Amino acid sequence: MTAPLVDYPFGPFAPRPENPVLRPGRHDWESANVYNPAAIVADGRIALVYRAHADDIVSNLGLAWSDDGITFSTEPDPVMVPSEDYERYGCEDPRVVFVDGTYYLTYTGWDRHSARLCLATSTDLRRWDKHGPMFPGINTFAGVRETPGPEWSKGGVILPEPIDGRYLMWFGEGNIHLATSDDLLHWKADPTPVLRPEPGTFMGDLVETGPQPIRTRTGHVLLMHNSAVIQPDGGVYYACGQVLIDPRRPDVVVAKLTEPWLEPSTYEDQHGLVSNVTFVEGLVFHRGTWFAYYGQSDTTIGVATYTPEES
Repeated sequence: MTAPLVDYPFGPFAPRPENPVLRPGRHDWESANVYNPAAIVADGRIALVYRAHADDIVSNLGLAWSDDGITFSTEPDPVMVPSEDYERYGCEDPRVVFVDGTYYLTYTGWDRHSARLCLATSTDLRRWDKHGPMFPGINTFAGVRETPGPEWSKGGVILPEPIDGRYLMWFGEGNIHLATSDDLLHWKADPTPVLRPEPGTFMGDLVETGPQPIRTRTGHVLLMHNSAVIQPDGGVYYACGQVLIDPRRPDVVVAKLTEPWLEPSTYEDQHGLVSNVTFVEGLVFHRGTWFAYYGQSDTTIGVATYTPEES
């Protein structure tokens, strides 16, 4: 079923009572935590490409399948493992789109010094060709706070339909930036942020991209994002927002939610490896319903759904 055009604000989404829909422990390599999944519909089923690790916290990417969006079976082996120096301590936080027979997956390569946004491609979601870090020298935390290394970039979300012959991607943790491409493989980043933290709001200390952007009924681009506030005790509180962008001016936000559409509300959302986190990275339309998949406190995976009324 083709996804319908959406309105802004998008939703309302409600967390499912069946949550978590995926827990750790099915395989040794994902024995401790599973979270922050990309999502896409493939062959009539929902596929999650999800982050997972054992107690060593070295992340691999796994693949899970569902017919109904709630009950998942997982493949026994990871589909991506650290193989390069820049990702030797983890392949993390994927996002995925499908364009002209190819899956384009962005993920974070982590070496415990710098986080680098990387790109990989596949035709079957199982075998991936890595294309390396996308933005050498960029630090999306510039002006927000110090990072362990001079480079820092995460969270590339690609609009799968080109605008005026070029593809658009928003990326970043700390601030969110825009990048453009003619071929989906080579990207040019704008050094000026599109979205910055807003002290005193749920976007107070950082913003980071969510799932892939989608088009609205008015032709605008809807970008869901994750935002954090640092608590007085040093912990964090992650909630999810939405902004609206003019595709002819993709570096300009024209509207934003002032309240989150998803935030920690259940035990799993509030307790885990990093507590008080709802971190959305996957969004699909399947059998008349929108499914938004999110990491719950970096430990389990939940889903919130929205079924639009027929018009």
